[in-house]
Amino acid sequence: MRKFALRFMNSRELSSQFDPYAPKYTRFKIRRKLNSWWNSQTEGQKIACAIIGINLCVFLLWRIPYFYPIMRKYFCASPALESSCLPMFLSTFSHNSFLHLAANMYVLYSFCTSGVSFFGKEQFLAFYCSAGVISSFTSYLYKVGTGRFVTTLGASGALMAILSSMCFQFPDAQLQIVFLPFLTFSAGHAMKAVMALDLVGMFAKWKLFDHAAHLGGAIFGIVYAKYGCDYIWGKREYIFSLYHNIRERKE
Repeated sequence: MRKFALRFMNSRELSSQFDPYAPKYTRFKIRRKLNSWWNSQTEGQKIACAIIGINLCVFLLWRIPYFYPIMRKYFCASPALESSCLPMFLSTFSHNSFLHLAANMYVLYSFCTSGVSFFGKEQFLAFYCSAGVISSFTSYLYKVGTGRFVTTLGASGALMAILSSMCFQFPDAQLQIVFLPFLTFSAGHAMKAVMALDLVGMFAKWKLFDHAAHLGGAIFGIVYAKYGCDYIWGKREYIFSLYHNIRERKE
C-alpha cells in the first residue's frame, strides 16, 4: 500500500511538470515574466510601449460600430470637419488598418530609445505630441491650398519628426531596411531621400500617403533638433509665464 502511495505521488509530481494549469504555470509566473521583461526595457522602450498601448486602444475603438461617429469626428484630421482643432492632436494616435498601425509602431519602438536618450523623457513626449500637431497643421495648409479636403490619420508625421531629428544629429549613422538587412545607408542620405520623395508626392498629388504631413513633420524635427532644445525647451518657464501674462491681460 505504501509503495502504491509513493508511486501515485511520484506520478502526480511528474504530471504536474507538464500540466499547463499547475500552480507554477499560473498567473504568478506570468507576472514575474512580465515584470522581468518590463524591467529589461530601456526608458525609451517603456515610453514607446505606453504610446503603442494608446494607439492600440484607439485602433480597437475603430472596430466598434457604436463609436464610429465619435472616431470619425475627433480622430480624423481635415480642415473641412466641424471639429478641426482637437483632431490635429488625436489623429496622431489613430490608425485605420492593422498594417498601418504595425508599421508605425515598429518604427516608433526602434527609434524611441535614441530619441529619449537625446531629448529626455519629458521633452521627448512634448516633442512627439507637438510634432503630431505641426504635421497635421501642415497637412491642413496643403489641403486648403489644393482644395482636396480628404481626412487623414496616423502617427507618420510625428514619426518623421523623430527620424529627421535623429538623422540630423547623427547623419553618419548606418541604417538598414528590416526586410533587406544587407542594404545599408547613412541616416543623412536616407532623410534627404525621404524628404525629396514627399516633396515630389506633394506636387504630383499622390494619394497613397499624406506627404504634406510627412514633410511638415520632417522639417519640424530638423528645426527643433537645431534650435528647440535651447530656445524652446530651455526657456519653457519664461514662455509659459509670458503666455499666462498675455491671457490675464485679455481677461
